[in-house]
Amino acid sequence: MTQTITLDLPETIYSRLQQAARATRQPLEAVFLRALQVGSPPGWDDVPAGFQADIAALDRLDDAALWRMARSRQDEAELKHYQELLDKKADGALSGPEARQLEELRAANDRLMLCKAHAAALLRWRGQSVPPAEKL
Repeated sequence: MTQTITLDLPETIYSRLQQAARATRQPLEAVFLRALQVGSPPGWDDVPAGFQADIAALDRLDDAALWRMARSRQDEAELKHYQELLDKKADGALSGPEARQLEELRAANDRLMLCKAHAAALLRWRGQSVPPAEKL
């Protein structure tokens, strides 16, 4: 499904996109759509379904809350326990309850990493200067 809109553009933007369309031999509409896609806030449609609500919720946060999320870290004790469970799994000594716990910790870690990355992407889109992940 598509929507039609009427939009008044400054001549400079229109000319720049028109030149890009000519240079790339693409229809002007395709160039406009690409510009909108690239310039849009980061999406979360391709995030696994179990995490989409968490990621979507970040869109409503202010910059200060997004910075807190982008800089957040996994609890050190949880991280250590996660590594211990991974080691046990590698040795073939993981019990059923430990396997479930490992899966829960993995999901929590995945959720945290996705939220951190999305928060950083939102901050960049909002014009903030975000350092590389290892420097957050």
